[in-house]
Amino acid sequence: MIILGIETSCDETSLSIINEDNHLMSNVIVSQHSTHSQHGGIIPELASRQHIINIEDAFEKCIKNASVKLDDISVIGVTNGPGLIGSLIVGVNFAKGLSISTNKPLVGVNHLKAHVFASWIKKDLETNKSFDTPKEFPLMCIIVSGGHTDLVKLDENYNFELIGRTRDDAAGEAFDKAARLLSLGFPGGPEVDKYSSFSDEHFDFPRALLRGSHDFSFSGMKTAFLNLSEKNKPFDEDKISKLCNTFQEAIVDVITEKTIKAAEEYRCRGIVVTGGVAANSHLREEMARKSPLPVFIPEKKLCTDNGAMIASYVVENYKKSNSDFNNIDVKSVLNY
Repeated sequence: MIILGIETSCDETSLSIINEDNHLMSNVIVSQHSTHSQHGGIIPELASRQHIINIEDAFEKCIKNASVKLDDISVIGVTNGPGLIGSLIVGVNFAKGLSISTNKPLVGVNHLKAHVFASWIKKDLETNKSFDTPKEFPLMCIIVSGGHTDLVKLDENYNFELIGRTRDDAAGEAFDKAARLLSLGFPGGPEVDKYSSFSDEHFDFPRALLRGSHDFSFSGMKTAFLNLSEKNKPFDEDKISKLCNTFQEAIVDVITEKTIKAAEEYRCRGIVVTGGVAANSHLREEMARKSPLPVFIPEKKLCTDNGAMIASYVVENYKKSNSDFNNIDVKSVLNY
């Protein structure tokens, strides 16, 4: 079985091919960062237009890199939500066209669930890297990105249970706003991560831990960072590095503490960290250092939006016959 995964939920056009052993054969990601960086954020209309421009060439490259033909593909998986409606429509319509023309089954995939299944990819055949994958359940999964910060429990039948989520802003969005305050550009998360590495110093800074709840809140921390940054103007490189390190430490402390506590409370056998913010170097290090449980984090290129996670979801859930394989309606919001 060979699976084609298609991901266009936001601003990355990505197509990937994975085999039935969950070995990654090809992973093509076309970024739109240069398009949106001049605006300081993602413009939905521009994103959907760029997907239209990029998707056919990305598909051809994906097929070529995997050394397969279209007829070799067994199943097509495509993100159908949550995400930007215009962007989702491009990927779903492209997938429908392939499915109709080749008579291949088409699977609609929940983008957030798929992020979790990036941790089930066993090997990257392009780089020959192998990865440890979860084997014991239940798992506590933290899905942390520019649009979401969700804690979900996953059982051995791949059923998801929402444990907690942000009440306001997502962690990735908070990183982007902090970077914007410091004029570091967009996307801001990688810039904050980079400048944090230049300093071991930090300012006193609050953490919003919401004791007694598994939910998150980052809006107050954003306001605190706004006030702190105003007090430290004009900026120089040392101040920027210290500010970035301060904010990054605070965000990571909240995510790690609440995730580990939830995993212990629900008697989980491991922790999965995924989503774009899972590429943050400090989060990766601190979760692995602090957790008494095994921690599974995809390699960085599989944390941000990608078609490989879509294909991996299809491979694993096809085995368990879990998914509604006819559900390909486009939805901006999908629940677990």
